Amino acid sequence: MPAFSSARFPALLALLSQLSSLLISWLLLLALARFAGWHVSLLTAAWLQGSLAALLGHLLGLSRWWLPINLAFVPGLVLLQDHSLPPWSLLVGFLMLLLLNGNALIERVPLYLTGTAAERRLVERLAGLPDGFRFIDLGSGLGGTLVRLARAYPSAHFVGVETAPLTFALCWLRCLFQRNCRVRFRSFWREPLDRYDVVYCFLSPAPMPALWRKACAEMRPDALLISNSFEVPGIEAQESLPVDDWRHSRLLIWQPGAVAQPDGRPVSG
Repeated sequence: MPAFSSARFPALLALLSQLSSLLISWLLLLALARFAGWHVSLLTAAWLQGSLAALLGHLLGLSRWWLPINLAFVPGLVLLQDHSLPPWSLLVGFLMLLLLNGNALIERVPLYLTGTAAERRLVERLAGLPDGFRFIDLGSGLGGTLVRLARAYPSAHFVGVETAPLTFALCWLRCLFQRNCRVRFRSFWREPLDRYDVVYCFLSPAPMPALWRKACAEMRPDALLISNSFEVPGIEAQESLPVDDWRHSRLLIWQPGAVAQPDGRPVSG
């Protein structure tokens, strides 16, 4: 299906949804005005377009977090036209969004923040590890979880990797004075995993199969891969820790290095 192959480029799908819904809305409103005498306000027309854009985006395979963006984009422009905002303000807003959450467009990994309940679960699970363990957060976001874990385990070593520029800068500043915590401006695909005892991620469904293959090839047999909420398709977690939050999340835990075949390929099932 084209929708699935094109899902590698979600920004293009979102643009296609917006343009298609603009055309459909215009044709529909034109027909209503000509044959039924119905005329609607500009804002009503914008909400119709936004609703169609959200629906089309869903049908084309966009992730759920794109729905409010597609829904509100054109209505937001209509609402802003009555305010004396300078023309460059929209460009600045877009650039800020891109700098904070650019991974969502490129790697289909939006900015998810680990909640307090999930952090508590992590702290409890890490308590069983030897002193001085090494922990990496793949996509460390704003760095809150990384800093709090580093404070909870001062003898351990914590590393975060992040590629969204503004998000990385904020994370780096938060970790600057935490002696056992470092953040690197690097894609997690380029980070070797064999040096870590715990690999933590809160990504999205899209990269999980490739991450599993990377983990099987690189992680030591006793090292833990912990995913917040997102499963590895076809691979049952060895541990599943429920998280008491509004999403009913789980921490899913594997030891990929222990289940890899001699050639590095994961064992299925």
